[in-house]
Amino acid sequence: MAKKPKTTYYCQNCGTQHSKWMGQCNSCGEWNTIVEEVLETTASKAVSWKSSPQRGNSSIAPSKVKSIRDIETQQSVRTTTNDNELDRVMGGGMVDGSVTLIGGEPGIGKSTLMLQVVLGLNQKCLYISGEESEQQVQLRAKRIGIKNDDCYILTATSTQEIFRQIELNEPKVVIVDSIQTLHSQLIESSPGSVSQIRQCAAELIQFAKETDTPVFLIGHITKDGNIAGPKILEHMVDTVLQFEGDRHHVYRLLRANKNRFGSTHELGIYEMVGEGLREVSNPSEILISKRDADLSGNAVAATLEGIRPMLIEIQALVSTAVYGTPQRSTTGYDTRRLNMLLAVLEKRCGFHLGSKDVFLNITGGIRVDDPAIDLAVVAAILSSNEDIALPPKICFAAEVGLSGEIRPVSRIEQRISEAEKMGFDQVFISSHNKLSEGKFGIRVIRCGKIEEVFQHLFG
Repeated sequence: MAKKPKTTYYCQNCGTQHSKWMGQCNSCGEWNTIVEEVLETTASKAVSWKSSPQRGNSSIAPSKVKSIRDIETQQSVRTTTNDNELDRVMGGGMVDGSVTLIGGEPGIGKSTLMLQVVLGLNQKCLYISGEESEQQVQLRAKRIGIKNDDCYILTATSTQEIFRQIELNEPKVVIVDSIQTLHSQLIESSPGSVSQIRQCAAELIQFAKETDTPVFLIGHITKDGNIAGPKILEHMVDTVLQFEGDRHHVYRLLRANKNRFGSTHELGIYEMVGEGLREVSNPSEILISKRDADLSGNAVAATLEGIRPMLIEIQALVSTAVYGTPQRSTTGYDTRRLNMLLAVLEKRCGFHLGSKDVFLNITGGIRVDDPAIDLAVVAAILSSNEDIALPPKICFAAEVGLSGEIRPVSRIEQRISEAEKMGFDQVFISSHNKLSEGKFGIRVIRCGKIEEVFQHLFG
């Protein structure tokens, strides 16, 4: 009598394992997402990416225990992708044997970005498409511009067939579009299930580590913005990139949520054009609007994303509350921090904003968590409340404390240099920041309290 395979229940939305079927997942709260899947495979179906059974894993040297002082370290070998924005976010380029997962909303440009990367490389690349036909991929490649004649396309979803073609062609870079479409014959589950995603990812990671081949995995996301599939997928890979932006706007943002080979504070900016994605080397130019008339409620802040300084425009609208409870709405900014700044203005500085609606927007569709934009937020709110436009060539770079003091921020000289480069005349900073005298051609105004800033702007 054949032994019944052991099964368990997984949530298809968040990957949580359950002992029995339930209508609602206790972890993510989604309904009708729990399905039954086979938990274990037979011993004969050992995990291996290689198609030849006799080769197996015999080439892998057995692991040995070593003292931490005796371990030899070597610098990771990086290969540039010829995409400055992607290289910056990844920490300087592709690392041999690394596995990178890139997620984003449908139609945001993930496939275009990855195809653009392999078409711009000067080495043999394999683009595996499980969603589109060869003709569809070629049409996009022609629109982008084919610069690499050593780029090959494979339309397949079986990992066994994929690895068979990889052994025959031996590419230097592999792109998988997408991980949710693949399936392995080693387990009995449908493509896109939690077990299949975990199994296929494990085989691809094993291949990347054994052959030192960089692998890029494109992943779908859920309606909450998280990468679909088990959360363990993000733990298995080396780098997790998030491609953000609004499909109705032309600008796209690339961030690293996890990076074993570099920082996660860098930001890559692209512009979607007819020929693909264009790198934006100077984001300050696109994030600051060109205004013909002076409008109240607009202020410019000098912020940092990783090591890149840039200027962003902040818009505020303060109006009398129509309903009993005033509204507090933000786009691209933390609402709780806005409430804190409004409380500081009310309690410490005497501005009566408790009965007014306040709306705040950071232009360009980006989200900023840098506390150095606090002073610009305050200036935009006060400008809208007084209905007086700020001078067009001033910017701000300081944090606001709970007692209304202007606090210093890090790397202030880079922020000032960026403002000077963009043609600004004045920059407001904290009086506690230390600067080299006579170094800048821009006027630096030091302030210790919000009242001093108000007197400079509206006094």
